Amino acid sequence: MIFLELVLQNFGPYAGRQIINLDPRIDQENIRPIILLGGMNGGGKTTLMDAIRLALYGSRAQCSTRGNLSYNDFLTQCVNSQADPINKTRIELVFEHIEDDKPVKYRIVRTWEKNPKDGKDSLGILGDDETWPQSLANIWDEYIENILPLGISNLFLFDGEQVKELAEQETPPSVVVDAINGLLGLELADKLAVDLEILVNRKKKETADKQDLAKLEELENRLAEQLQKENNKQKELENLETELKDLKIQYDEALNKYIVEGGKLAAERSQLDTQKETQIKNTENVRQELCELAADVLPLALIPNLLSQIQTQGEKELKFQQMQLAKDVLIARDQRLLNLLNQLNLELEKINSIQNFLVEDIDKLYAVNSSTETTWLNADEESLTLLDNVVYRLQIAQNTANAKILELQNYEEQILTIDRQIQTAAAPEAYAELQQAREKAETEWNKANSNVEFLKRHLLELQATIEKTKKELTNYTSDSLKYQSTEHLINAATKVQATLKIFREKLTLRKLNKLEEEVKNCFLYLLHKSDLVHRIAIDAQTFSISLYDLKGKPVPKNRLSAGEKQLLAIAFLWGLAKVSGKRLPVAIDTPLGRLDSSHRNNLVERYFPAASHQVILLSTDTEIAKKEVELLRENEAIAREYLLQYNSGKRETTIKDGYFW
Repeated sequence: MIFLELVLQNFGPYAGRQIINLDPRIDQENIRPIILLGGMNGGGKTTLMDAIRLALYGSRAQCSTRGNLSYNDFLTQCVNSQADPINKTRIELVFEHIEDDKPVKYRIVRTWEKNPKDGKDSLGILGDDETWPQSLANIWDEYIENILPLGISNLFLFDGEQVKELAEQETPPSVVVDAINGLLGLELADKLAVDLEILVNRKKKETADKQDLAKLEELENRLAEQLQKENNKQKELENLETELKDLKIQYDEALNKYIVEGGKLAAERSQLDTQKETQIKNTENVRQELCELAADVLPLALIPNLLSQIQTQGEKELKFQQMQLAKDVLIARDQRLLNLLNQLNLELEKINSIQNFLVEDIDKLYAVNSSTETTWLNADEESLTLLDNVVYRLQIAQNTANAKILELQNYEEQILTIDRQIQTAAAPEAYAELQQAREKAETEWNKANSNVEFLKRHLLELQATIEKTKKELTNYTSDSLKYQSTEHLINAATKVQATLKIFREKLTLRKLNKLEEEVKNCFLYLLHKSDLVHRIAIDAQTFSISLYDLKGKPVPKNRLSAGEKQLLAIAFLWGLAKVSGKRLPVAIDTPLGRLDSSHRNNLVERYFPAASHQVILLSTDTEIAKKEVELLRENEAIAREYLLQYNSGKRETTIKDGYFW
């Protein structure tokens, strides 16, 4: 399948008739897959995606701007506001499809006017040379399901928001789950099981008497009411969860504003004041300790040189005193020696020589150790010891004083920091307003959260009631109804349902194994970290993705960067498209999201040219920028380029050839 042409007439911001050639074939031998359409946000890119979906599926189309609108209101909303009421709104989509080994062209034409009759559009299917029979338009919904089923269309027509949602959630969103079920063929098995149940109940009705039939109808009506109530509750829950997300955003904004503008600091004002008082007391205590040090020996630190001089002088004088004492002791000893010699009757000459030697020796010793300096201190040994103690205490006092000064400076800096925090706190009036806004947002969010939880519990109770009613219906029809000729059919259908359940499980596992391998290969192909993931597993119930490294250990998704998560989401969609086996075009709105440069290059070089035989890219100037578009041009990957120019004054978009650069 290839999209060849899209025609818009008075559709959304596209006034008048505008034509986009989507054919990727430059000529018969030259095919380039990418059709590049550039436009700023709000310029009509998403409208083009909606136009393709609307052309293909009509009222069943999952258009981004439809929401809960009825089809009639949605068609009216799509009419260009500046269009002449006489002119109809028109969408044409031309595509080519291979049938019986031959290319066949279809031109889908949908037209309507504002407030269309019967709330529907007019559908026509045209060919190149002739109009297809109206019968084809009558069965178009069934016909297009054989070419591009609605269930898997989101695998081929998707946008950046879908990729972002898939990247951030642990389990895929409902649109992707529906696509997976359609892709794996599971919806067919489920539909067959439901059809069999309807057939069984119909046959049981045929064999029931009037009383049984009345009871059966009462049970079926009750079940239908419960199912309708469940559907309504599901929709209500979806709306509440959307509201809850919005309220959470509002609460986060209010809380951030409360913190940034000083609300939090103002709330902590009393604590800050207490901290400041504590630090002031600490500074006073340190100053008191410094005063006590100053009242002791610390003032002597002002005359360190004088103290050193006194110590030196004291040591000299003490040494001189000790020398004098030693001299007197030696003279007394020498005299005793001479007396002894005289008693020994030695020769007088020898005694005189010894006496002269002793006198000269003492004189020499005294001359060497005598001090020429004057003695003015006249301190005794005890006083000098006291002086040494004073100097030692002074050194300790100086060290203590320096430590106390540093401690004092630290306390004063803390006081300055607390003062700055107090100054940045909001004024009492502003703080009250910020606090009130934060508390209001928090209250509304908590209330919505409680409503969601209450509704979930109520929904679970309702689902339990539905299961009970189903069981009651099954038991009643099995035990109370009298089977006749259809009994064998009912039994066979029951067996088929059991077989279908087993078939569905085995089919799921077989298809998922193939899907896991494709997703892993696509992820590693897009990723520049080839050793990050060795295996990818997909849960058979929730379709959530689990990653494993070379050692078989799980790789938590929170270890992946935001860009890597987006690449994983794209690899998931790409793998699903490959496993589908369908050769279909791929259209991507806002494709690059929050990717960094390396991941962006991988996507541009590896994914866009290989995603399909036809890739329609709808991008802003910051996503596929000048560098990326030049790379795609160098690789000869772009067939056609268009620019969606939006005129804000006229609120109209014009399609022109060429990209931003």
